[in-house]
Amino acid sequence: MRDLPQHRPVLAGAAYVGISEAGVRLEALPEGHLLHVLGAIEPAALAAELVKAGFTNSSIRKAGFRQWFVAGNVPLAPAGLDALTAALAGKAFVMDQSHGRVRFGISGRPSRLLLSKGTAVDLDPTVFPEGQSAMTMLGHISVQIVRTGNDSFELTVLRSFAESLWGELAHMAASAEKDSAQKS
Repeated sequence: MRDLPQHRPVLAGAAYVGISEAGVRLEALPEGHLLHVLGAIEPAALAAELVKAGFTNSSIRKAGFRQWFVAGNVPLAPAGLDALTAALAGKAFVMDQSHGRVRFGISGRPSRLLLSKGTAVDLDPTVFPEGQSAMTMLGHISVQIVRTGNDSFELTVLRSFAESLWGELAHMAASAEKDSAQKS
């Protein structure tokens, strides 16, 4: 008998392989690591400490006043978390959110329009450039939206809302497909 439950990705299985409709691609991203960093440390200093602690392929996303999410596709090693926590001692606190949040990507030319149907954030590239992030609501679900490219975004959501948000976005993409077919 196992003492601890096994980790199972929340967006696993045939229903979450990826959706491509109306020029939009929706895909579950690897459940790597997501750290919440809080403190009076500048992003450049945080980036330097991340490199020292071995988080070379992680990205930093603003999550609020003096708050950042550090996200990456590689699962978290306890030694890396310990090294980062020690390096940031007295400057910031680190909390592992890997188990509690899920990331997925949405891309394609109409992705900005699709997301705009559910959020009040202005996603125009001149206002919301690549690397920009915002904590917002998408419909009734709290998410962090990050622009990762000209026509691509990454969404981070609480684990318990991931399936619901996936369903909402899939429905919106299917509706966009129907709308474009009717206009043709």
